[in-house]
Amino acid sequence: MFAAGSTFNLAFVTNAPASDSVTWSIQDHVGNIKGSGTFNVASGAQTNTLSCKSTVAGYFAVTGTLAHAGGTLPQAGTRPTGIATFGILPNVSGAVPAVSYAHQEQHRFGMQGFNSNAAALSDLGVSQTIDDRELSTMEPNGPNTWTPSLSDLNSSYTNGKIMRLVRLDGIPAWASPTGGYEDDTNAPTDLSYYQSYMSRVGTDTEAIRKAYFPSQQSNYYQVTWEPQWADSQANFVSMYAAVYKGLHSTDPNAVVMGTGNPFPANCQTQCTSGYLQTYAALGLGQYIDGITTHGYYNAGTYPAHPPELYDTDPNPANVANALDKQMQQLRSEMQSIKPNMKLWSTELGISYDSGAAYGPNYPSSNQLYAQAAVAARAHLIILGEGAQVTYFFYGPDFPGEVGYGTFFDLVDSQGGYGATNLSPKPEAMAFAAMTRIVDGTQTLGRLNGLPSMVYGYAFQQLSGNTVITALWTHNNAQWPTSSGSYSPTYSTNYALTVDASGASGNVTVLDMMGNASTVPYSNGVVNLKLTEAPIYVVSSNASVIKGNVTVPVGYTGQ
Repeated sequence: MFAAGSTFNLAFVTNAPASDSVTWSIQDHVGNIKGSGTFNVASGAQTNTLSCKSTVAGYFAVTGTLAHAGGTLPQAGTRPTGIATFGILPNVSGAVPAVSYAHQEQHRFGMQGFNSNAAALSDLGVSQTIDDRELSTMEPNGPNTWTPSLSDLNSSYTNGKIMRLVRLDGIPAWASPTGGYEDDTNAPTDLSYYQSYMSRVGTDTEAIRKAYFPSQQSNYYQVTWEPQWADSQANFVSMYAAVYKGLHSTDPNAVVMGTGNPFPANCQTQCTSGYLQTYAALGLGQYIDGITTHGYYNAGTYPAHPPELYDTDPNPANVANALDKQMQQLRSEMQSIKPNMKLWSTELGISYDSGAAYGPNYPSSNQLYAQAAVAARAHLIILGEGAQVTYFFYGPDFPGEVGYGTFFDLVDSQGGYGATNLSPKPEAMAFAAMTRIVDGTQTLGRLNGLPSMVYGYAFQQLSGNTVITALWTHNNAQWPTSSGSYSPTYSTNYALTVDASGASGNVTVLDMMGNASTVPYSNGVVNLKLTEAPIYVVSSNASVIKGNVTVPVGYTGQ
């Protein structure tokens, strides 16, 4: 990935049997040709370098072939044959005012999969990752074997730019009632010891905050991770009580969060809202300060199941499965237990289509576009419906669950969790744009009066009147529910009120990749063309936008 306006090289390596020429092109995320040409090559192993400079941000795929001998770019790890990819990071400084952060946790974006890759996190605009302090990680072989020390800290955190969410799930065999490792199925055998262990975690975390994050107000902990609870309901609450009491005994700034289920709402056993309903009657609300959830809205979330799929379903039971409705349900349930709690979505990824496999001919460019568009919309819905923070999933492609990576792994054909030789997908560049545009904002809420199949959420910067309104359309007819062709050209028109009646002027519109254009408005209204890829409208009359939104229940800002 390269900074906007920087000069970079494309090096083509050939081994033609005789003198030949290379025909090359560069295409964007929807297949538009952004550059092309030919150059001559001699026979044998040759390297020819083109010097490039781009004023357009986004994802780009390079293609190349020998005019006479043929051939194409080889497969590299999880990246298919025919392409090499790179990204141009957006520079939105001319369109989006800079924001000053009073506190570290005002940032809104986290990520799984790049804890040790500070450069990638910085390029993506990510400010949080998950750090391990599970009993099973810190004391795998026996009690009282870990003493908190600042030297335990991953170097990615020591610059103070990447904030920690402290992960606590995981019981080692020696502390488990089953005699084996447990991850959110059973409480540890000795809750008194577990509470004591958590007091050490609190000491450790607060020391880290003081040393490296002086602008951070609180320390954030996630107690359980997609729990599949098999123990008694009473023991679930007792475990939370032990964690809560232990952390708060040594960390005056602790925010203890849970329950971290895969889905936000609309079920009992897999959904965060369902767990809150089940355990609230037993007193869980006394032992949580905030809520974490994972943002999945369909088992095996993938492009053919976008977050808006059920919004237009004639069956109300199906409508409740849409991501926006699930987030609304969760916020409502939270409010009934303990008003105005923070809500973090600590995982949401979009895989390739169901049944896909890494290979030389997969994924297609259309699949990559669909992944980027669906992922961007899903994370915008999560923030727009009242989450303070949302986490991208995952860094590189990894084995077993195909396509969840934001980057291709260029070495392992099935992907690798710690991969560092990477190549961006369109999703990576959509995330890099989103963070630069939406970070540093408060959620205003969902736009009122939206026509069917139009979606819009407004966000106001932490200081000043600048408003960012994210908008898109989704039409199931243009987005097949089985693997197929996802339309990048389907569009609908929408008139957005950005200023007072009678006023005229200009707004800035940024595309999904962060490229800006100036669009005039008159009588307070700007006419927009919406596609399945979100756009961002930058306007300055916050009072007008605030008068046309529904604020999420219990959301109290950053």
